[in-house]
Amino acid sequence: MTDLEVVAHVPGGGRSVERLACHPRLPLVAGLDSERPAVHIWACDAGQLRELGSIGAESDAYGDASGWDRAQLTPVVAWHPHKPLLVVASDSGVLQWTPDGARELNGVPPTASYRSLAFGPDGRTLWASPASGDEDNAWESSDVIDLTSGTVGSGPRWDTGVAEHPAGALVVTLASDQGATYGLFARVDHDITPAVMRVLRRALILDADGYETPLFSADGRHLAIRGNAYDNSLEVFEFPSLHRVLATTLGEPSPGYPYPQEWLERMRAWSRHNIAFGSRPGVLWVGTPTGTLVEVDLGDDHAVEHDVLTGTPVSALGATPTGELVVAGGAGDLVLLSVRSAPAQPHTTGVAAAEAAATAFLESTSEIPDDGDLDTHLVVTDGARTWASDDLAAVTTATPSDPTWLQLQAAINNVRDQGE
Repeated sequence: MTDLEVVAHVPGGGRSVERLACHPRLPLVAGLDSERPAVHIWACDAGQLRELGSIGAESDAYGDASGWDRAQLTPVVAWHPHKPLLVVASDSGVLQWTPDGARELNGVPPTASYRSLAFGPDGRTLWASPASGDEDNAWESSDVIDLTSGTVGSGPRWDTGVAEHPAGALVVTLASDQGATYGLFARVDHDITPAVMRVLRRALILDADGYETPLFSADGRHLAIRGNAYDNSLEVFEFPSLHRVLATTLGEPSPGYPYPQEWLERMRAWSRHNIAFGSRPGVLWVGTPTGTLVEVDLGDDHAVEHDVLTGTPVSALGATPTGELVVAGGAGDLVLLSVRSAPAQPHTTGVAAAEAAATAFLESTSEIPDDGDLDTHLVVTDGARTWASDDLAAVTTATPSDPTWLQLQAAINNVRDQGE
């Protein structure tokens, strides 16, 4: 039995938020404004939600901007792993916020136009994508910024957030294409600055593109990915096995292009940032358009609804380092919830589980050469089947129930074989 208790509530009429980013270790949360390219920061401690500051609050509203234009205007953020420091990139530049205020971040190339940011686990390195410099090939690599020296190096290709495994030394990110998306795992050496992602051979493969940043559970034994561009999909994988334990569409599946207007409206009713793992192992929280939170037990496929924002859609959901849930509502509400479950898992058990999972994964794979081609070196799984590059090169048949990327691969191989 799980009980949710409201610890603090900023009522409707406050800041309308469409995405939440909780600090990994401190009681701080950043919220992306749903009406303009702005970021607001709150402290979530001592039973309170206190706004500490904003970046871009004076910006013009998004207005009629939608689709690609809106995505280009929306800021991206990254919390420092240990300090109360938030980096924000927008079309007006890259800033860093601390409780003392906001200022420009030193070391950022003047040609940078970043759409995703992440700190390396050491806190002295900032990873940014796409790379600055060659605009035509920007998405083929990323920037690795040494924040101490201000030097900028080159890193692997990635484009959608970076999630650090709770045990450290391992991260996951996405490398997207319209046909398919790779979920890339990478080893990170804490003793080297700047910290560089060393991409590993084992990887996920997801259909299409348009996903959100992956999300690890607190004990490191599950990985959730929300997306994609054509469906309100939600997939959860066990870690380190990468076995898929949940695959569902929130709302209803895509009826196919061209999309009916009523389906588009129902799809947009679901937030793209509505999932969170709390402190209880094996439980995923999902926010709904009706204001409820669904508690999904991944072990027994059991789900329970909790009424939180009656009649108001959940626009964003996050979890603090101590396991509270932060819920943003479409009417501007912001709620901090304590989660009480029995029996509680000792913290040391969660740490041990995370370390064991990370160690097992690292021992099961190897690094790709820095100049290695992903399509050649990766061994990919969709959570049910696994393919090496030779396997994919031999695929010539696929059924309508197979992922679109696999159907395309089979068609390409058939054309190749006929040409030979």
